[in-house]
Amino acid sequence: MPELGRIKEENKEIKNYLAFINKRLDDANRRLDDVNIHLADQSRRIDALREELNTRIDKTNKRIDETNKRIDETNKRLDRLYEVIVRRDEHVMLEERVMRLEHEIEEIKRKIAA
Repeated sequence: MPELGRIKEENKEIKNYLAFINKRLDDANRRLDDVNIHLADQSRRIDALREELNTRIDKTNKRIDETNKRIDETNKRLDRLYEVIVRRDEHVMLEERVMRLEHEIEEIKRKIAA
C-alpha cells in the first residue's frame, strides 16, 4: 500500500499543479481581456481622430478651392487691367503720331503759302 500513498501524493501534486496552471491561465485571460478592452478603446479613439482629420482636410480643401477661385478672379481683373493699360499706351502713341502729322501738315501748308 505504500505505492497507493505515493500515487495519492503524486495525484495531489498534479492537482495542485493544475490548479496553479489554471490560476495562471485565468490571470493571463484577464490580462488579455484588459488588453482587448484597451485596444478597442484605442480603436475608437483612432476612428474619432480619423473622422476629425477628414473633416479638417475637407474644410481645408474647401478653403483652398475658394482661394483658387479668388485667385482666378484676381487674374481676370489683372488681365483686364493689362488690356486697359496697353490701350492707353497705344492711345498715347497714336495721339503723339497725330500731333506730329498735324505739325507736318502745318509745315507743308506754310511752304505752299509761301
